[in-house]
Amino acid sequence: MRDNQAQAAAATGPAITANVPTDQMIALIGAGPSGLAGARNLQKLGIPFQGFEAYSDVGGLWNIANPRSTVYESAHLISSKRTTEFTEFPMPEGTADYPSHRELCRYFSDFADHFDLRRHFRFNTRVLRVEPVNDQPESSWRVTVQNPDGSQDSAVYKGVVIANGTLAEPNMPAFEGRFDGQLLHTSAYKHAEQFKGQRVLIVGAGNSGCDIAVDAVHYAASVDISVRRGYYFVPKYVFGKPADTLGGKKPLPPWLKQKVDSIVLKWFTGDPTRFGFPRPEYKMYESHPVVNSLILHHLGHGDIRVRPDIARFDGHTVHFKDGTQQDYDMVLAATGYKLHYPFIDQAHLNWQGMAPQLHLNIFAPRWKRLAVLGMIEASGIGWQGRYEQAELVARFFKGLDGGTPAAQRFEAAIQGPPPDMSGGFKYLKLERMAYYVHKDTYRAAVRNAAAALA
Repeated sequence: MRDNQAQAAAATGPAITANVPTDQMIALIGAGPSGLAGARNLQKLGIPFQGFEAYSDVGGLWNIANPRSTVYESAHLISSKRTTEFTEFPMPEGTADYPSHRELCRYFSDFADHFDLRRHFRFNTRVLRVEPVNDQPESSWRVTVQNPDGSQDSAVYKGVVIANGTLAEPNMPAFEGRFDGQLLHTSAYKHAEQFKGQRVLIVGAGNSGCDIAVDAVHYAASVDISVRRGYYFVPKYVFGKPADTLGGKKPLPPWLKQKVDSIVLKWFTGDPTRFGFPRPEYKMYESHPVVNSLILHHLGHGDIRVRPDIARFDGHTVHFKDGTQQDYDMVLAATGYKLHYPFIDQAHLNWQGMAPQLHLNIFAPRWKRLAVLGMIEASGIGWQGRYEQAELVARFFKGLDGGTPAAQRFEAAIQGPPPDMSGGFKYLKLERMAYYVHKDTYRAAVRNAAAALA
């Protein structure tokens, strides 16, 4: 995938002046997909920046060697490569429709090499604190880091872009009682041999929970899955093609899309309630669908059993809310992740309730040069959606530097009432849905805002 040196140099965009003082640079936190998108777009516009990455290389959670990675050996994309990749850097021919974490780690490494991004990052450097220098909207930011040798230093930067991801801090629920077996979060799961000979209960039937349950049937003595609500299960292939590549050019109204897609879904996956799942008390797309039909295959073969919500633990016995009970050796909580920006005061991110309230899920209204990349969930948003976020950030920061009228207008929009990014869907009031948006509505708004700043 790597081009010759001249091509790579041409692709990197305007040269960024060496030896720029930090107070004229942007601090960029993270070298995962969103961080690389941020680096590429700052680079393209010639905006000086300094990247920080706690691990020794790029890739974020998709680099399984990273201690903060939460992927497991069998992990693959749940969206197809063409709806997920960066448009300016397509995945090479021959890449699987749904690539593994290994293919994706190589992809991000090649992306960083092609655009010469690694030189902008300080690796093995953890950001400890991010603080405004004063209380003015245009304030600079003091960034304190821990170096590879354990020492600390700090410097003042013109602005900060946070891109450390959303899927690294486990959301571990509190259970009543005490469990005497292994009680783990899916973040601690790496390979199916961990289940060998174990009576396993997986709590939660989201995408990771279902993927891991399918892994477990090949090693575990038994596999149950505990759920508190119903789910919509979407197959990865429809008519022999990745399901997310199908659909008409003209979007359907939400109510019609929900009705049509629910009918089509039943043609391919049937009714999950016949396997013991509760019937969803919400309409399709009001929560993130589960892109996995193998779970239904194994339920139909008796390899997995559905259990209700947990009432309490008692030694190795799990008591369920329907009055039944069962003994287990391992309970694995597939209960998702929490937004985690430990290095910055939540007030600076306008954190309200379950998530920061940011303009377009990016811009903190109180500060001119504080932005977050990747705090976004949407069915099919892909990394290109994050790339478009980064493009908007870079153009806005460039406009602020030039004092352009377009940047001033956008600055006013950041302060104004937030636009509705739901696309007409009524999303469930869950923590993991607190920053969920409708893909087409959101991407159109971000692209339009970026175009106005060009």
